[in-house]
Amino acid sequence: MRALACTLLVLGFLWDVRAKTAISTLRAAAVVWEGELPCRRWDCECAFKHQPGCCCGAPELQEVEDQIFVRMLDLWNSMSQLGDSILEVIGGTGVAFTVSMSQRANCIGPFTRNSPIAYDIIRLNRGSGYNPTLGIFTAPCSGLYSFSFSVYSKLGKAGDRMYYKVQLMRNGEVMASTWEDNREDLEDSSSQTVLLPLQQGGQVYIELLSGRQLCGNAEGLNTFSGFLIYPHLA
Repeated sequence: MRALACTLLVLGFLWDVRAKTAISTLRAAAVVWEGELPCRRWDCECAFKHQPGCCCGAPELQEVEDQIFVRMLDLWNSMSQLGDSILEVIGGTGVAFTVSMSQRANCIGPFTRNSPIAYDIIRLNRGSGYNPTLGIFTAPCSGLYSFSFSVYSKLGKAGDRMYYKVQLMRNGEVMASTWEDNREDLEDSSSQTVLLPLQQGGQVYIELLSGRQLCGNAEGLNTFSGFLIYPHLA
């Protein structure tokens, strides 16, 4: 709306400058005119104040100004409607979610195939895009989205193998991943954030790769979240 206000301010300034220039030019011409006037008298101050009985040029100037004023009103209404439409699209489309896994004493996995992680604690699900049963976010509208996920795993005792790989998927394609494979750490954590364009109906989820596992999850440390930055207007 700031851009809209600035545009109208500039248009008003340019119109004011051009109008003043035209009036000054006509006034100067009237002063030096030596021939017979086509009306009773030419009073510059009177004519440009649009008073009755002034030179016949005043009504024409008034008509032109009225036409310009009407066009300016039409332009203002059109720009206001455009601004309202943009605000309606942006303000009326709120999409955001934050989910996490509940505390688990045992490990998640290993699975025989890559499997979406079903985050079961829903802290926010505006727009109802996240499905906790499937662990999948489905875009309610097309736009640019931000997604992030954090991964935490803790082993029971020294010498156990920490072996996990988690990746963020968009429509079945890997967009980001994080992994660990060692026998030295008892616990480990990592996170990723990505910006992704999505069409309406596009799906994003976090999956645990086959043969890998997450163990000893503490509540709130394995998370998945996302939000709509701005929708596609076209």
